[in-house]
Amino acid sequence: MNIPVTTWSLEQTSPADLRPAAEPAAGIRIVRAEVPSPEFSRFLYTAVGGDIRWIDRLSWSYARWQEFLARPGVETWVAYENGTPAGYVELEAQDEGAVEIVYFGLIPAFRGRRIGGPLLSYGIARAWDLAERWPDRAATKRVWLHTCSLDGEHAMDNYLRRGFRLFDTKVAEEAEVEAPGPWPGA
Repeated sequence: MNIPVTTWSLEQTSPADLRPAAEPAAGIRIVRAEVPSPEFSRFLYTAVGGDIRWIDRLSWSYARWQEFLARPGVETWVAYENGTPAGYVELEAQDEGAVEIVYFGLIPAFRGRRIGGPLLSYGIARAWDLAERWPDRAATKRVWLHTCSLDGEHAMDNYLRRGFRLFDTKVAEEAEVEAPGPWPGA
């Protein structure tokens, strides 16, 4: 069975576009996962996206995860609450100074705890200064992302509150899939 899915593309074209959220609560730390780890990245992907139908990377081999994560300008920033991973933002530097927020979200148990706004704000700021950590990459001129009607109920509002502007909307019929959960049977 097919269902209509709306995909919205949003962007910022200046660091001044960022409207940061309040500082995270005590006990929240945001740290870059500097060592590419397919195991950890796949854990984050399935833990965050398992209930909202993130399925495009489920078939990736270990080698494909490793290859993607080792690319210059790919970064994973992880929010921890008192030492426990709570969510993440994945950045990918692209041509001509663009940086895509490829994935962003929180593990279900951490949603609604005022972590998403600070994590997204931090991720956007790191997208804008990404070239400082990757001297071979062009300075960031644009930060962009896409979200869809299957994503979390607060996703679009969070993006708009952080200063993103809509630049494209598409509606397509997609096969309805069951949410895979963080692992089979969860």
